[in-house]
Amino acid sequence: MTHLKSWALTLTAVSIGLTACAEKKVEPTESATVKKDVDILTIGFQKSSLSSIVLKSEQELFKKQFPNTQLQWREFPAGPQMLEALSVGAIDFGSVGNTPPVFAQAANKNITYVGYENIHPKWQSVLVPQDSSITSIEQLKGKRIAVQKGSSAHDLLGRVLQKANLKWSDIQPIWLAPADARAAFDKKSVDAWVIWEPFLSAAEVEGKARSVIDGSSFETTYNFLISRPDFVKAHPEEVKKFIAVSNDAARWIVDHPQETLKLYSQTIGLNENIAQRVLDKRDKPSLIHNMNETVTQAQQHIADRFYTEQLIPQKIDVQQAVWQNSAQ
Repeated sequence: MTHLKSWALTLTAVSIGLTACAEKKVEPTESATVKKDVDILTIGFQKSSLSSIVLKSEQELFKKQFPNTQLQWREFPAGPQMLEALSVGAIDFGSVGNTPPVFAQAANKNITYVGYENIHPKWQSVLVPQDSSITSIEQLKGKRIAVQKGSSAHDLLGRVLQKANLKWSDIQPIWLAPADARAAFDKKSVDAWVIWEPFLSAAEVEGKARSVIDGSSFETTYNFLISRPDFVKAHPEEVKKFIAVSNDAARWIVDHPQETLKLYSQTIGLNENIAQRVLDKRDKPSLIHNMNETVTQAQQHIADRFYTEQLIPQKIDVQQAVWQNSAQ
């Protein structure tokens, strides 16, 4: 756990530095300009992203699709920070949960959905300390709840409040990135924490947390591969190739379970028992699929609810941000 805390606590500072560099590096007139030939692909990722870990380790998978392209990686603590960097042209692709693209589109950021991935219903949860008196979601009323603003956990908390017949004004949301949220949770300066894997399993297995409710109580939701409108317009074949190489990595994971466990455990600093618990919450293989009407409508429902709850500044049409070629 020491290693998990270590990389998590430094993640936010690293991400801020990367985003700041991107803002200095990319002039407004350059953010919409893409070279005709893709010599370098820059990928945004969260450290616990298994596909990214595999592609970084097994570089021959990437070279099958991009023999003449250099791959660069930029690490972020969560989806909102990643899409901020993507919008200004600092990265070409990023994988995020369901909520960051909604917030980004509502803020007029340059994003395009190019594919989706199924996620396990128990991938996210509302945690409370093991000795907490909270046993039901109705008891969250008036409580201080840590959550990363604009993340998929933000959406889960909204669903939980709706199910409990509570409003946002009935709780005290404490907007914290995962590292800071874990620190606050351990100190019991917050009453609950809405979080995803691998932070979820780490807290539960160590006996410091228990779940009050998780994503299995709600309708299906998804992760998304996001790019920029200018990039997908100029390089549709490269987008398809990147989806293909990501799916090659997903199949490699299924074909190499022991190597995957060791690689994942060592990379993110978790013991193998916790790492295996996280890996078990994945489709086998966990593939990126073309966008479709069902998935787009699921996102639209989130966007409409957020607008009604005044969590985003304007009503949006998710379909306008979906890459049309993704259905081909």
